[in-house]
Amino acid sequence: MAKLGRIEKPEAALFAGRRKLYCVRSIYLPVNSPEDLLLLLEKYWYETAGQIEKLEVAGSVRKIFCEGITDGKESLNRLKDANPRLFSIVEKKSDEGGEIIPLEKAAIFGQFLDWSNCLAVVRTKEVFAKVFEFYNELRDKRCRHMIGTIDSCLSEGEAGLLIMRDEDRENLRFPEDIEIFLVTPPSYDDLMKWMKT
Repeated sequence: MAKLGRIEKPEAALFAGRRKLYCVRSIYLPVNSPEDLLLLLEKYWYETAGQIEKLEVAGSVRKIFCEGITDGKESLNRLKDANPRLFSIVEKKSDEGGEIIPLEKAAIFGQFLDWSNCLAVVRTKEVFAKVFEFYNELRDKRCRHMIGTIDSCLSEGEAGLLIMRDEDRENLRFPEDIEIFLVTPPSYDDLMKWMKT
């Protein structure tokens, strides 16, 4: 009879001296979302904060990278308005010594959003193909800028926090010397199931 194997948690010492990036899925909901969905989102952010704390045994967050942040206070104020619970995590890590690094370049991010919005309203295949071509061009520029920012700002031995949508993060090609940790609290599955129903 076959025996089940046991997967051990790696020791924090394995990651000493290495660059680490704790990746959090950014989730935004419409303002008029039902109460039960808002409660699930609250649980998600609460559990996310707890998982980040546990990961910090491998290294405390020293750099904070968040999608949509193009500059200092103005971007942070928009984040606070759009997602107060996420903002509280960013603010806490900043208060604990993490430096907020603008992840986006305003000119690229603005055009990327515009082309994304255009894709949402296109009705014909021919126009969709053209708009998608421009969208891909900006997505690639955005990804290159983000990777360059993370690579140049995250020093050897440091841990960073990356907050962005999964579908955008999946387009990033991280340098091989950065250890990637995906933060996935149990409530994430419940949240996704609710949103698909």
